[in-house]
Amino acid sequence: MLSSAEVKAEARRLGFDLCGVAPAAALPELTRLGEWLARGYAGEMTYLHKSAATRADIRQFLPTARSVIVTGTLYNVEVPDVERPGGPGAASASGAVRVARYARGDDYHVRLGERLEALVAWMRSRYGEGFDAAVFVDKHHVQERVFAAQAGLGWVGKNTCVIHPALGSWLLLSGVATSLPLVPDGPLSDQCGACTLCLDSCPTGALVEPRLLDATRCISYLTIELEGPVPPSQRPHVENHLFGCDICQEVCPWNLAAPLTSDAAWHGPVRDGAAAAELWQRSDQSLHAFVRGSAMTYTSLARLRRNLALVIGNAGDPALAEVLDRPGGGVKNAAHSAQTALVQDAVAWARSRLADRAPR
Repeated sequence: MLSSAEVKAEARRLGFDLCGVAPAAALPELTRLGEWLARGYAGEMTYLHKSAATRADIRQFLPTARSVIVTGTLYNVEVPDVERPGGPGAASASGAVRVARYARGDDYHVRLGERLEALVAWMRSRYGEGFDAAVFVDKHHVQERVFAAQAGLGWVGKNTCVIHPALGSWLLLSGVATSLPLVPDGPLSDQCGACTLCLDSCPTGALVEPRLLDATRCISYLTIELEGPVPPSQRPHVENHLFGCDICQEVCPWNLAAPLTSDAAWHGPVRDGAAAAELWQRSDQSLHAFVRGSAMTYTSLARLRRNLALVIGNAGDPALAEVLDRPGGGVKNAAHSAQTALVQDAVAWARSRLADRAPR
């Protein structure tokens, strides 16, 4: 019989920083998804509605599940200083883009999936074939955060992220549902206290109350999930975010001393701090090369160009307006995504915003 301690030791050997076990039970926290969806906080993420029943019960994901092995992987890397003195998340006057830390390295869906499959293979080598197992990495229909908290990987903070007392919240959550009866761990106590820095710092007010996110206001949703135009009232708040947002984690006191990861998987090509004007002038092929191999491929090139136009408009330098005339470097047919109505709408807004800032 495999023990929880043996599974955790092997998970650490495979590169996971944290590992815990939760029961495959109908945890009360799982029912909150239905309430959240009913409030309309999912926006265009209709896949959450379609998979709600599965996400509400891990046994819908794996009918024979008795235990849930949950892993946490630190992805905290050093980031270039591209903000202006206004503080974290403020728009850069140079038009330098911000990319959420989790998207700066390899595609975590792939890397963590490989490690989880290796963990399951090791479990079979030790136990035999007489058990079921199914891995999950974000895109699967499992509420990782609920099981991570139940498995003792941390508590759910007011910014809705799982926070570990030593590693902070820079954690990629994944795991394995299994029919094996592993001994579960217990949850940690909430240690956010009276702090509200994450709520106070969110520029769009997406954190409507502690641990409750209105995704339709979140910069991550606006820059990644939203298929249509970013609402005009939110476009200034996108600031210089090209893909995702880390503001509510950057201000968290538990992340002040969070260690940096030495895992090569999360030290990919430099994407954060790239110049929006230079990226805008790339062809679609070159822009795709910029995001290849990362989680940034989970949004379309048209949305990335929409975001680039907004970043340029927010940069505050009227001289950047002429750059908007040169998508793809001005090469004919070099940037087909720039011709979409979605992108042209963002370009028109950026031109207007830059014109308003031009000296008179």
